Amino acid sequence: MSSSLIFSSTPTTAATKTTTVHFMDVGQGDGTYIKTAGGDDMIIDAGNKDGSDVVAYLKKQKVKDIEVMIATHPDADHIGGLDEVLKAFKVKSVYAPKVSHTSQAYKDFLLAVKREGLTIKTAKKDVKVPLKGVSAKFVAPVKTYSKSDLNDWSAVLRLVHGKKSFLFTGDAEAKSEADMIKSKETLRANVLKVGHHGAKTSSSSAFIKAVNPQYSVISVGKKNHYGHPTKEVLNRLKKTKVYRTDQKGAIVFTTNGSTLTVKTEKK
Repeated sequence: MSSSLIFSSTPTTAATKTTTVHFMDVGQGDGTYIKTAGGDDMIIDAGNKDGSDVVAYLKKQKVKDIEVMIATHPDADHIGGLDEVLKAFKVKSVYAPKVSHTSQAYKDFLLAVKREGLTIKTAKKDVKVPLKGVSAKFVAPVKTYSKSDLNDWSAVLRLVHGKKSFLFTGDAEAKSEADMIKSKETLRANVLKVGHHGAKTSSSSAFIKAVNPQYSVISVGKKNHYGHPTKEVLNRLKKTKVYRTDQKGAIVFTTNGSTLTVKTEKK
């Protein structure tokens, strides 16, 4: 009797709630899954055309439904798998920047959203994303850009849990980065999802200085023909601890708001 009482009063039964951020290995593309401290599920992009790897990953994480889906911009290596995620899970809300594209991947995404009876909410600076246990707000796109600058339209989200923060940049390039800096938004983050797979047109020195990350994550495919990540960007990130999906597989950060731990699929 007394032992069970002692057991029930141990603090482990009320473990501190954590937020977990999974940078999934989707090859040459982007796909991030987040479980918030309040139990909400969010996905930002889902890799290339075939979303089955992302769906399998989410099922392995025991995802039942998804509160928030974010399509950062219409490029196929970001939204390619979102239609399959929409098919496999009940998704409650979808955010995307107000820029369209004629590509098949983008059409598939729009059709899947429509099929689920959802309407897309606009992702742009100052829009808050309602999630339990964390605060999340878009810091970009700050402006409208030309259709030829799809990357600069990228929805950039800053997520905060306690004292720890993450910045998810999509493929935002130097023009969007400069606009974010000018907008006086708080960009600082412990973990930076490096823009555009480490292309030299993103991750300007000024932007990295503004974010001042401890960790930077590059979502990139093995031996990709773009030469990502570039030497220039790796050089600009040398004060941070760099993790790459082509080397480590999935990269998972966990925080209780005061500490931050990282685990990788491959050693």
